[in-house]
Amino acid sequence: MSSDPDRECPVDGGIDQQEMVSSKKSAVLVDGVILNGPTTDAKAGEKFVEEACRLIMEEVVLKATDVNEKVCEWRSPEQLKQLLDLEMRDTGEPHHRLLELCQDVIRYSVKTNHPRFFNQLYAGLDYYSLVARFMIEALNPSVYTYEVSPVFLLVEEAVLKKMIEFIGWKEGDGIFNPGGSVSNMYAMNLARYKYCPDIKEKGLSGLPRLILFTSAECHYSMKKAASFLGIGTDNVCFVETDGRGKMIPDELERQIWQARKEGAAPFLVCATSGTTVLGAFDPLDEIADICERHGLWLHVDASWGGSALLSRKHRKLLHGVHRADSVAWNPHKMLMAGIQCCALLVKDKSDLLKKCYSAKASYLFQQDKFYDVSYDTGDKSIQCSRRPDAFKFWMTWKALGTSGLEERVNRALALSRYLVEEIKKREGFKLLLEPEYANICFWYIPPSLREMEEGPEFWAKLNLVAPAIKERMMKKGSLMLSYQPHRGKVNFFRQVVISPQVSREDMDFLLDEIDLLGRDM
Repeated sequence: MSSDPDRECPVDGGIDQQEMVSSKKSAVLVDGVILNGPTTDAKAGEKFVEEACRLIMEEVVLKATDVNEKVCEWRSPEQLKQLLDLEMRDTGEPHHRLLELCQDVIRYSVKTNHPRFFNQLYAGLDYYSLVARFMIEALNPSVYTYEVSPVFLLVEEAVLKKMIEFIGWKEGDGIFNPGGSVSNMYAMNLARYKYCPDIKEKGLSGLPRLILFTSAECHYSMKKAASFLGIGTDNVCFVETDGRGKMIPDELERQIWQARKEGAAPFLVCATSGTTVLGAFDPLDEIADICERHGLWLHVDASWGGSALLSRKHRKLLHGVHRADSVAWNPHKMLMAGIQCCALLVKDKSDLLKKCYSAKASYLFQQDKFYDVSYDTGDKSIQCSRRPDAFKFWMTWKALGTSGLEERVNRALALSRYLVEEIKKREGFKLLLEPEYANICFWYIPPSLREMEEGPEFWAKLNLVAPAIKERMMKKGSLMLSYQPHRGKVNFFRQVVISPQVSREDMDFLLDEIDLLGRDM
């Protein structure tokens, strides 16, 4: 091989064509392509993987709990375009350059495993899930038939069965899919299929005006699903909530009667267990009573709040969830199974999922295979290729046990309670409401506004505070915290506790840092 460093490890470890010709006495060429032997340098590739894994270990995993590291090395889009070599070229690049690029990617990415990353409804690093993710990427499986994914299909079956037990069903069905938004879409389509099975073959023509009901605090994926499925966003009825963000059952029933009076056909109610902003849990028992009276499918979007089911102390938040027809639950949130890890669970055990979604592809789901084809579960998915996401949750569950997962939930909510009490003690901090889950919503009121009357001018000025503090914390890299306006309330911070790497000291730091960054405003 050439001593030229740029040719020591060519792209994909590729071997020079002339060298291959000279090294093989009987080289077979077709259209100028050598067909003898592999054309990749396995040793070079293995070395690259080894060095890249070492880099990941040193720069990501070992620094995951170091609060002295920045959460983000912020750069503007234009700056980052200059810093990163984003262009793809005709010729490949040497491995030492690829490792430098890997280093840059790590450096300028947000460290979501940092103890002071509070920006989303996921955070932290679960080591067991991480190992599962490494294994998945190395094995590169697709979960549709037992013959190509035997272990992962059995793992998914075991995990779904256990999740179904915690919902409180004696039996059921389910599938892992890419995100809670997709779970909600699955559920909406499944409820529609249950209401009018002919839609699968005949489509939307001839159907009455279908209408569904969901909380005014629901996830935005409900509108997206209605749009995607051809139901139409105008046919999503948003039911008013109380002061805590919970759906009002009487208002739900009123809207159902009103829809029937107008000639529409109600078919679905979507309740929420753990709303995105306020962390509210709808009253499931009362909503289930209404659904039973009107013959409506009840779906519970527990993407965020479902993990409370593993806590004997907090599972009461989802009281009545066993009466749902379907439940969305994302272990990649509170239980840290690694994005993405999301399940749709269905009470029906009559193969409703398969009936709704199957296309019976004869090249994949042959019925004369040499094993039990009931394990070929891919035909109940809207996907063909599908990742074995359940494996990540299974590995964590195996490592921690149910008691360890329960402790993860309990600790997150205990830290949330600690932060709430600290907010109440500190001048300049004001809660929007008492939280019942891990969402703590609050304003920071800088000294210049503390003596001002709470009128239009006050709220207009306070609206500017959270965005300005967010900019400062991002550029400093000290923490990441979400803010938003919400239903008439001006911008406020929403802090979410998830990771077991978060400590009481991090809660104190968060409030101290906000005050430090905002006291001159």
